Amino acid sequence: MDVHSSDGSAGDVDYGSIGNGYAHYRRPDPRIAQVIAEALGGARKVVNVGAGAGSYETAAQAVTAVEPSESMRAQRSTGLPRAVDAVAESLPFADDEFDGAMTLFSVHQWSDVEEGLREMRRVTRGPVAVLTCDPERVRDFWLYEYAPEVLDTEARRYPAIEMMAEALGGTVGVQAVPIPLDCTDGFNEAYYGRPEMLLDPAARQACSAWSFVDDGVRERFTDRLRADLDSGAWDARFGRLRSRPYYEGSLVIVRATPPEPREASREAEEQHHGGT
Repeated sequence: MDVHSSDGSAGDVDYGSIGNGYAHYRRPDPRIAQVIAEALGGARKVVNVGAGAGSYETAAQAVTAVEPSESMRAQRSTGLPRAVDAVAESLPFADDEFDGAMTLFSVHQWSDVEEGLREMRRVTRGPVAVLTCDPERVRDFWLYEYAPEVLDTEARRYPAIEMMAEALGGTVGVQAVPIPLDCTDGFNEAYYGRPEMLLDPAARQACSAWSFVDDGVRERFTDRLRADLDSGAWDARFGRLRSRPYYEGSLVIVRATPPEPREASREAEEQHHGGT
């Protein structure tokens, strides 16, 4: 669905309404940042598409941020470069302008994921890193037993890994991203061992899927989770997660490197035939 809100948000979420707490609750986690930096492979000049408040931009030396939401651009710290007001599907850059590209927790917001990824590949001569969630694994999380509507929404919104790989082309690898117990980036699975955090309405608001369910769903969720925490029922079933240092859920990083240039491929083929 293609929606443009009053603050310029592109996609299915109005960040002018829900995005005010992102800079506080969605703080970059250094261990996830390291995974992103490794996926970028040392790329120096990087475009960050759907940059939001600027999380993880320290993963590269020079970052050009792209963010259509006015409210999200306003939350960027003064130490970060000003974000370009544009959408993924129409990037205002030349072909091969960047050494690398990244998009983090953003592809599920785009109106046309395939076109956005093709645009990222067009402007990037090196690796493209996509931090996202595998929709096939989203429901394999304890939250599904308390708020299935939320994770059903996430599973519908996140694009299939296979589709993204085809749109990016080249050589594509998918790596599960371990989530630390004390993760500072407050997406739903970040609270796998800290369920009390999801009783905080502001923490939930920083996860966009909660904006798709009504007050009744949120009230039922908080009432049931609070009751199970008070009675010990949650800990009886899931308490082992409180001491698990990392959790592998649906969070993945998709890394795509471009196909070998045609000229180089032709030279390699000629050398191969010349040596046989």
